[in-house]
This record gives sequence, structure tokens and C-alpha cells, in this order.
Amino acid sequence: MKKNKLNIFAFLFFLWFIVACLIYPNINTIWSVFVQDGHFTLEPLQKLIGSAKAMRSLKNSFILAPTLSITVGVIGVSLVLITEYFEVKGAKILRLGYMTTLIYGGIILASGYKFIYGNKGILTNFLAKIFPAFPTDWFHGYWAVLFVMTFACTSNHMIFLRNAMRAVDFQTVEAAQNMGASTMRILFKVVLPVLTPSLLAVTILTFITGLSATSVPLLIGGTEFQTITPMILTFSKNDNSKDLAALLALILGLATVLLFTIMIQIEKRGHYMSVSKVKTTITKQKIRNPIVNALVHIYAYVLFLIYVVPVVLIVLFSFMDSASIAKRELNFSTLTLENYKAVFSKVTAYKPFLVSIAYSALAAAAVAVLVLFACRVIQKKKNGFGTALEYGLLIPWLLPTTLIAIGLITTYNRPNPLMFGKVLTGSFFLMFLGYVIIKIPFTLRMTKAAFFALDDSLEDAAKNLGASSIYTFFRVILPVVLPTVLAILALNFNGLLGDYDMSVFLYHPLNQPLGVYIKELTDAQTNADNSALTFVYAVLMMVISGIVLYLVYGRGNSKLDDTQ
Repeated sequence: MKKNKLNIFAFLFFLWFIVACLIYPNINTIWSVFVQDGHFTLEPLQKLIGSAKAMRSLKNSFILAPTLSITVGVIGVSLVLITEYFEVKGAKILRLGYMTTLIYGGIILASGYKFIYGNKGILTNFLAKIFPAFPTDWFHGYWAVLFVMTFACTSNHMIFLRNAMRAVDFQTVEAAQNMGASTMRILFKVVLPVLTPSLLAVTILTFITGLSATSVPLLIGGTEFQTITPMILTFSKNDNSKDLAALLALILGLATVLLFTIMIQIEKRGHYMSVSKVKTTITKQKIRNPIVNALVHIYAYVLFLIYVVPVVLIVLFSFMDSASIAKRELNFSTLTLENYKAVFSKVTAYKPFLVSIAYSALAAAAVAVLVLFACRVIQKKKNGFGTALEYGLLIPWLLPTTLIAIGLITTYNRPNPLMFGKVLTGSFFLMFLGYVIIKIPFTLRMTKAAFFALDDSLEDAAKNLGASSIYTFFRVILPVVLPTVLAILALNFNGLLGDYDMSVFLYHPLNQPLGVYIKELTDAQTNADNSALTFVYAVLMMVISGIVLYLVYGRGNSKLDDTQ
């Protein structure tokens, strides 16, 4: 009887959550665009076509996405080859430099590049001193956005493609060598085909990232290169153009769904794998041509500088006084801890940090608990309900963050029975809900893998000893999957801490999160004191992110790697 009540409660809860949070808001967004005053209308579409700004943002996004996929693909593959396939001196140090994007991204990364390359940036001032006619406003627009995002979006390559490279069977490489194949022929005919599934997946993800880019176009794109998401943000602030914001978000959502469909179809075409019965790990290949070897080393260390210099400068300038920051000059005689004291002593300075920590921790914990029980249901209910629950919880993976945010705003800006008559827009709860939604798919995928890797004999033994389902779950199953759950929780917390894309739409004015606050500090009119605060926030976030990544990946027993 008690078990039946739990099953009914689980069914009703997940049904409510999927309908109220994942399906209805997005349907309502479509409805609000094309049905006004009870009548079907194409007026928003006509307004969109007639809006030069909106059409330009669409054009810019569909220019950025494919070119970004190419540049990130080239750089990302080369990073993996440098660190994992070819014998390059200092590969371990290079790898650390290339992986800095894992602890340094989003609005922080964009502001860091702007500080170096932007108007009155460090590099800009240096070039202007050498070449007096050098234009100080050179770093903006399409090429600047493409440059920054190219080096910001190689994280997936350094994680997934690197893991795929480790799966290459060296016996096939040796066989090709014994047949007289050249190094490049082996690379293109033997090694890269094994990487193809992972490479296609990360390329599609990069394309989607380019379509929905927010922080970099907003800070670096300038007035002449704004993409869809910043334009949605602009339109959403005006009552007369909210329908345009919703329509742009809908177009972005349709493009994302189409791209995921293409990715699934590509994955179904075939599998690339080694045919050896006993695999051997890859042995790094020596580049025998001395000229090519020298060029590869130069290329590797130039990339290393591009990745590392912004991080190093941000750390150094976080200890500089306001005068040095204003002049963009490294003056080690002015090193000070005043910037850190300002962050930790002023409520206005440390409150956004605390707000983001609280929201991120609560949302990460809520997602972990929600998905934990969902995976248990999916594991036990191998029927229509289990399948429907899994696909329902994966809906946010098909939708851009912008569309999810717009859907929540337009749906719950008035009392709604699905939220028990409560108005969520403008409430403290709305951003928490948005955070939970966007982290469900990744958490579900990883947690489900951990559940299905369990040995069924453990649960069978507990049942034979008379243990109830609840006791078995908490005392037998949960301890086994808990390391994976905690690792995912840590990564989700890490990802939400500096979030800007979702936060800027849903945050409460009295509780401004860190991502939104940093964006305000990096505006052109802010002073050196505000820049100092930005650097301190960046360093603190990098420290937290670094600790999290070490706990998850750095101890040689990553639970996430085991579930993939």
C-alpha cells in the first residue's frame, strides 16, 4: 500500500513538473507569438521581417555559427593532437594551459579579452605606443567575436575528443606503419576516423553555441555585430517588442532542435571502432621532419600564450591598485590586497557573490535529488511511463536557454493554476527554477549511466534478505552511485556560479547574481575600481572552479569518466 502511494506521488509529481516547467511554457510562447487577442496573427513575423536590427542579428548568428564550428574544430583538434598524439616538448604544461577555459569562461572570459584587446586594453596600448596611428577601437565586430569564441569553445574538444583519442588502438597504427604508411596518412586514414563520432558531436554543439552566443557578442561585438540572444534581451525589455523577443527565441529553438536531429541521424549512420581483440594504448608519435617539428612547437606555444596570458594578467591585475589598472600598466611596486578587502568588506561587493553561491548550490542540489529519483523510476519502470519520463526531462537539451527563460517569463507573469495561482515573474524563485531546468539533461544522462552500470545482484541480494525498496535504495544503491552524483553536483554548481545567459532574464532586482553584476562592471563607462572588483571575482571563481575540477577529474579516478 505504501509503495503504491509512492508510485502515485512520483507519477503525479513528474507529470506536473514536465508539463508545468518543460512543456507548457514553451507552448505558451508559441501561442503568445501567433495568437493575440484571441485571433491567429502573423504580425510578429511581419514585424521581424521589417526590423533591420532583428534580421541583422539573425544573419550575424547564422554567419558566426558555421565559421565558429570550423575555427573551433581546427584549433580543438590541433590541441588534442599536440597533447595526446604527437611528441611535443612540455605537453603536460601545454595541456594545463589549453584547459584554462574549463575554469575561466562566460562573462568573465569575455571581460578578460576585452581588458587585453579592447579599447585602451593592454595590448592595444602597447601597439598604439609603437604605432601612433594604430586604431584603439580595432578589437570589435565579427572577427573579434570569432577570435574570442574560438579560443573559448575548445573545452569540449579537450574533454570528449581527448577521451576519444585515448580509445585509439595503437595496434592499428603500428600495422599501418609496418605497411609503409606515412605519419599524415595514418593520422587521416586511421586515427581521425576513430574520432569522427566525437568530433561530429562537438561540432554540432559548437554550432549551437555560436547560434545562442550571448556574453562575447554583447561585450565585444559592438553595435555592428549583435547576434540573436543579445537582441532578444534588448527586445524583451520593451513591452512593444516582447513578441519579437519571443519569436526570435522560437527561431533559435527550432534551429537547435533541427541541429540535434541532424546529430542523432549522423550518429545512427555507423560506428567507428578498432577491430583488434586486445587494445593497446596510443604511443605518442615523433615528428621526424625537423622543420615541421619546429613549426608545430612554435604553433603549440603561441596557442599556449593566447590561452594563458588573459588568465595570468587577470590574476596579476587583481592585486594592482586603481591607478595601475586605469593605465593598464603592470607595476609590481603597487601590489596590494585592497581589492580583495573591498570585495569581502562591502555588502554591495560580496552580496552578488553570495547570491550566486546560494542559488547555484541550491539549484545543483535540487537537480541532483530530482534526477536521482527520476533515474530510479526509469530504471524500475521499463515501460511507457519510464520512457516518457526520460524523454520529457531531456526537453531542455533541445531548447536554447533564451527560449526557456522567455517561456517562463511569458507564462508565469500572471496567476496560473499550474503554479498554484502564484506569479513567478519578479519572484526569487524564478531564477532558481530556470537554473534547475537547464541542468537537468546533463545530470540525467550521467546519473542514468551510473544507475545502469549497477550490478543487479546487489539489489536482488537485499530483497532476498527482506529489505524494502526504500531501504534498498538508501542503503545499497545510493552509496554506489553517490560519488557520481556528487561529481555532477559539483560540475553543475561550477557551471551556474557565473551564469549570465539565464540570470539576466530571470534574476530578482534585489538579488543580483554575479554574472549580471560583472556585466555591469565591464561596461565601457565603469572606472578602475570596478575593473578591480571584476578581476577579484574572476580569480575567486577560477579558484573555486579549479578545486571542483580537481575533485572531479584530478585524482585519477573520475566517476564521470567511468560513466561515459
